[in-house]
Amino acid sequence: MATVVKPETAAPAKTYTLTGTLLEACDCGVLCPCWIGEDPDNGTCKAILAYHIDKGEINGVDVSGLSVMGITHIPGNVLVPGSWKVVRFIDERATPEQVQALGDAFRGRLGGPLADLAGLVGEELGVYLVPIEFGLKDGQGTLTAGNGKVTATMAPYKSLYGANTTLRDSIFSTIPGSPAWVSKASDYRVNIPEHGLVWSFSGRNAIQGDFHMEA
Repeated sequence: MATVVKPETAAPAKTYTLTGTLLEACDCGVLCPCWIGEDPDNGTCKAILAYHIDKGEINGVDVSGLSVMGITHIPGNVLVPGSWKVVRFIDERATPEQVQALGDAFRGRLGGPLADLAGLVGEELGVYLVPIEFGLKDGQGTLTAGNGKVTATMAPYKSLYGANTTLRDSIFSTIPGSPAWVSKASDYRVNIPEHGLVWSFSGRNAIQGDFHMEA
């Protein structure tokens, strides 16, 4: 009797693989309580989350070199599903195909860690293609978007031996699976009055870090 050879089961195709860096700032003191699941310092949280993708692919679309940012108002505890209000900025260099791919991933339509984050968003106030300048060199983070609509400058805290101070294994993270660099923003401004998002702070919480996310 002939031996029946069963075909190998192919591994499920990944919908996205993204590697890059994060710059985040908010109006909480250092360190933001949201990362350990506590309520924000001021009862609400005014945050920006900016992702620069050094290398990435979403459903076969190369998105390397592009940035995506969420300007976010969180009305209470960060972990309440559907509570965030977000204005989304996408790198103006993105093609229509890349815009669609980035939107699908960051809105949680493709699963994975980005879907967990997207589940916290209740309302997307607007999506805009804007110039985004994202810099991270020797730990110093700088961010400018929308021709001055958002600006931030930040740097990590250091250990006695000069290593970045990190936070890991927290209940909440914007870079799941990767350690976050505990940082401070010397300057942090948002000016989007058409959506009621206008603020300016100095000496407040910031987070930086490298990420690798896939689904």
